[in-house]
Amino acid sequence: MTTIQHWINGSPTQGAATATQPVFNPATGAEQAEVVLGTAAAVNAAVQAASAAFETWSESSLSRRTQVMFAFRQLLLEHEEELGRIISAEHGKTVDDARGEITRGREVVEFACGLGDVLKGSFSDQVSRGVDVHNFRQPLGVVAGITPFNFPAMVPLWMHPIAIATGNTFILKPSERDPSAANFVAELYQKAGLPDGVFNVVHGGKDAVDAILTHSGIEAVSFVGSTPIAKYVHEQATSHGKRVQALGGAKNHAVVLPDADLEFAANHITAGAYGSAGERCMAVSVAVAVGEAADALVALLERKAREVQVGPGDRPGTEMGPLVTKAAQERIENAVTTAHAEGATVVVDGRGLKIDGHEDGFFTGPSLLDHVTTEMAAYREELFGPVLAIVRAESLDEAIDLINANPYGNGTALFTASGEAARRFQRRIKVGMIGINVPVPVPMSYYSFGGWKDSLIGDSPIHGPDGIRFYTRPKVVTTRWPQPAQQLTAGFNFPTST
Repeated sequence: MTTIQHWINGSPTQGAATATQPVFNPATGAEQAEVVLGTAAAVNAAVQAASAAFETWSESSLSRRTQVMFAFRQLLLEHEEELGRIISAEHGKTVDDARGEITRGREVVEFACGLGDVLKGSFSDQVSRGVDVHNFRQPLGVVAGITPFNFPAMVPLWMHPIAIATGNTFILKPSERDPSAANFVAELYQKAGLPDGVFNVVHGGKDAVDAILTHSGIEAVSFVGSTPIAKYVHEQATSHGKRVQALGGAKNHAVVLPDADLEFAANHITAGAYGSAGERCMAVSVAVAVGEAADALVALLERKAREVQVGPGDRPGTEMGPLVTKAAQERIENAVTTAHAEGATVVVDGRGLKIDGHEDGFFTGPSLLDHVTTEMAAYREELFGPVLAIVRAESLDEAIDLINANPYGNGTALFTASGEAARRFQRRIKVGMIGINVPVPVPMSYYSFGGWKDSLIGDSPIHGPDGIRFYTRPKVVTTRWPQPAQQLTAGFNFPTST
């Protein structure tokens, strides 16, 4: 049995941990490894290593830091297939999907490679007689990331490249469900020339999380996960004086107008709903069919849901793999049962799916629910699985009001051929990330990722310009260099620029 250990100060270590947790292959249902569960002692050891490394890393040149990032980017390219298979084996998503998340994460590394331009300060000459002002940004110190199971490579890559390139040192607490990707990335960083202690990995559950949130040596915490835990992280970390990025859950709607290309819309909504088995915070979980588009759209979505190829993630041709755990499988199938009991029409039923040769895997097929209302649990709850609910609306304005009334505000999409409708939608909608004929509107790395309402706790989005601001603090310097013979009279009034 393989034991997945922490990565602290440049090498794997179990530390003082005695407890472990099984790591499963979701496609077979078999335990394939165990991961050590760190406690406050492991977090403290990582903080000590990161604090020592910060003293020299924060003083390294920007050129040195970006050289490491360029090398790290190249290693991600060279080892994409290997890392993708590691992710697939522990998460269950297809290898192609895993490669896709690595690519999107690598884009943030590429953004970090260009920080020489982004970190340029400003200079104002002669703001007063003989006085100049300039500003610059400096790293915070030791920072930490707590990341979810659904993107074991991409979401951490939204955090640590920017944190490290700006001069901080980093502690990652990945999900204990699929922990191996984090250690693999740590090894790539070491090969790229990153000094020991700059990037550390501590595995564990709530004990490790609480130790991170309360440790006095950690300056900032980034978190992606469910809304209740995001609120907990934000409350605990801010009460201990830390900066916090806390991204929560979602209930993403895709609105389809009658003038849309329905075949195009159905193709993209199907992929957005069932890709990665729906285990995405940007997954399309609700299709809002407007007016006369409804019946035709449902017919197309039914056909396409039945065509989705479900199987193990490493099998060629598989489009959707298993859910991450047995508990997740049971929760999703119970949600479909509840929806039917509450009056929804189960158009496609994914319950009870068995894959030949993988009968013990955590599989469930795509489910499509019609005539869902906003009072039903299938609409109110973030299911985080391959269930697409169809809500019918009479007009675009009704669809906008429906979305705005939802407590989540992560992502939304509109399928239409009307520029006027698109403009009205994007201006009125109370959601942070919007797609027009784009079902999963995850922004590029040089923009920031973050929703509204219960999808973002606090006001700190992730990566892009907001990531730079989050991991650095500004200094403004006012200087005067008087001539040796110059006599300056100091006034007792508040200084002005005259």
